[in-house]
Amino acid sequence: MRKSCLGLVVAIVMVLLATWPAAAEKIGEVSTTFKLVGANDKIVIEAFDDPDIPGATCYVSRAKTGGIRGSLGVAEDRSDASLACRQTGPIILPPEVASGRADGKRVFRKSTSLLFKKLQVVRFYDKKRNTLVYLTYSDKLIDGSPKNSISTIVVLPWQK
Repeated sequence: MRKSCLGLVVAIVMVLLATWPAAAEKIGEVSTTFKLVGANDKIVIEAFDDPDIPGATCYVSRAKTGGIRGSLGVAEDRSDASLACRQTGPIILPPEVASGRADGKRVFRKSTSLLFKKLQVVRFYDKKRNTLVYLTYSDKLIDGSPKNSISTIVVLPWQK
């Protein structure tokens, strides 16, 4: 009984880790507004690799609210974001991506407020043009934002 419960827990953790959106690596930031008290407002640049497609990397720039509330983590960041994705190595599409079954899959998510608001990146595959399409947008529990950005990667043979 104990071994079967442990096996079930391990299996659940592995499934969750396999479906978890990618983690971002901070590339840099610039201050946009000086705050006398607390951190300045910033634009943060982060990179993440598509968790399902080695060789596909996206860069997100997003607004980060400063001040006392921002320093404490209770401020809500703006929905403004920009996205640029590039081929950084050989790309071999997994069958679920190539077939379109994985269209709309979330590949990145970042919390942009204490509760409920998230910046997300989802992936689609345009089979006719052999192109990966990444869309970034912001959503809330009740309402989201129409602000969005897309970037594409044409899947080509990799040459160093």
